[in-house]
Amino acid sequence: MLSAEFERVSLPLADAFTISRGTQEVAENVLVRITDGGGMTGIGAAAPVGHYGETPDTVEAVLPDLLDVVESVGDPHATARIERELRSVVNGNPAARAAVDIALHDLAAKRLGVPLFRQWGLDPDRVPKTSFTIGLDATERMREKTREAIAEGYDVLKVKLGTDRDEEIVAAVREEAPEARIRVDANEAWTPREAVRMTDRLDAHDVEFVEQPVPASDPKGLKFVYERSSLPIAADESCVTLPDVPAVADRTDIVNLKLMKTGGLTEAQRMIHAARAHGLEVMLGCMIETNAAIAAACHLAPLVDYADLDGALLLDDDEFEGVPMDGSEIRLAEVDRAGTGARRT
Repeated sequence: MLSAEFERVSLPLADAFTISRGTQEVAENVLVRITDGGGMTGIGAAAPVGHYGETPDTVEAVLPDLLDVVESVGDPHATARIERELRSVVNGNPAARAAVDIALHDLAAKRLGVPLFRQWGLDPDRVPKTSFTIGLDATERMREKTREAIAEGYDVLKVKLGTDRDEEIVAAVREEAPEARIRVDANEAWTPREAVRMTDRLDAHDVEFVEQPVPASDPKGLKFVYERSSLPIAADESCVTLPDVPAVADRTDIVNLKLMKTGGLTEAQRMIHAARAHGLEVMLGCMIETNAAIAAACHLAPLVDYADLDGALLLDDDEFEGVPMDGSEIRLAEVDRAGTGARRT
């Protein structure tokens, strides 16, 4: 027997976070709690993004129907059945479904008394380092943010681009972080020809790869860049659902998967396996999320090549703690609690 509830939380960011599409100062997440008859509770969270058609209001609107499914099935271990019924009740709304899916996985692993990665049989020593994101700002402020990030132990950086001074920004970041691994993310801001020119310039600054250089609405443009780029290309906005994986396989090197796009952990695993079958590398990313969601993604990290799981690190204060992190190191092996490891502080 299961009961469920949800609540919206407003999470101020430590600094205003800007990408090519706009600026965010507060993250609105929706927490989900699913409790069994013995009083054990699983926790999850939705971090909806308007770019993908979801808002906190839409999440709250569909959660009662989703949680009715959970309560009617009544078994947190029946994840396949619940996932199938969730999809039949609500079309789309992946962040809302992800919150429910995460809470169910957390509860199921807690009932078994093991961390989630152990339930799946994954190797916690094969977790890639997470990047730390340097949001768009004045070049000198981005230089300063880089200096602060390096001092805090983040040696993998993701730099947001999409301005008329992108090369200047990357040069400044590289100057402050000569030993760091640097990735860049244009968030669809460039034209295909601009993107090709930028990859040539960024290659000189030892950039690891370029994420989503062109709009997702231009798949031919993405292929144009992929075939001419000096650097590997990662697809984020161009890869949202499982059918997108084979669709982008001939025009990208890496797919960036996020639980808030996939609708939860189960579908994320399917997409990881699909990406492998198509010869693609995989990055596991996130939105700006509380650890109630980020912790779950960390348990999937042994399956991927790259991690960008810094969403909770960008918050001014998170009432949840999750998987221990030391700078860019995700210490999954140190999780000593059953479930995802997320708990209220």
